[in-house]
This record gives sequence, C-alpha cells and structure tokens, in this order.
Amino acid sequence: MPDIASQDQRLMAKLQAALLDCAQAGETVTYGELAERTAFPGPHAIHRMTALLETMIRDHHAAGRPLLAALAVSRAQRDDQGRGIPGRGFFQLLNELGRYHGADQGTEAATHHSEELAAALAHWGKPAPSDAG
Repeated sequence: MPDIASQDQRLMAKLQAALLDCAQAGETVTYGELAERTAFPGPHAIHRMTALLETMIRDHHAAGRPLLAALAVSRAQRDDQGRGIPGRGFFQLLNELGRYHGADQGTEAATHHSEELAAALAHWGKPAPSDAG
C-alpha cells in the first residue's frame, strides 16, 4: 500500500506546478481543469484536491506569501463579471486564518478574491530569472 503522506507530497507538487504555469500565463483554472491537468487520482478527486489546496493556503499564509491557490476557481461560483471565484471553503478558511472577514459568497467574497488573485499573480506570475544575462 502506498505511503499516503508521500503520495500527498507528490500530488501537492503537481498542483503547485500546474498553478505556477497558470500564474505565468496570468489565468485562473477551474477545479475540474486542475484535476485533469494534474491527472489527480480518484475517487473523490475534487474533494481530495481541495483538501490539498487548503494545506497550500495554510502554508503560504503562514509564510506570509500570496496565495497561489487563489488561481483555482469554481466553475459554479462567479463574480459580477462572470469570472470564476473559489468555492465557499476558500473564504471560510481565510476567515479561520484571520485573512478575511466576510461572507463566503457574493460580492464581498468576489472583491476579496480579486485582491488575493492580483497579489498571487504579481508574486507567482513573475517569470523565472534567466541564466542568460
């Protein structure tokens, strides 16, 4: 039987790499698309993946970094312009961490997400330093 902790570490690395690719492209990705890009194993792939995204959020928050996981959004939840925002659990976790104090859906959540997303893209979307130079 595979070691769950090492499997989660491998899956977390795949999630982070896929999200970094999205940051470099300046785009968000739905949970379903992220699961496909990373060939995330089932059963309950989205549920397991969001649990790892929550771990990533906790790690980045504790390190004082912008939240790379802000690039992962729900296909169902949208802001006023029709752009995807994360699911309710994202905002509930940010409330728990003291990073956000508001509703877990609606305009207030969408506004906060746009701030988190802008910070994440500014930080994680920077091109890797070139060796030429």
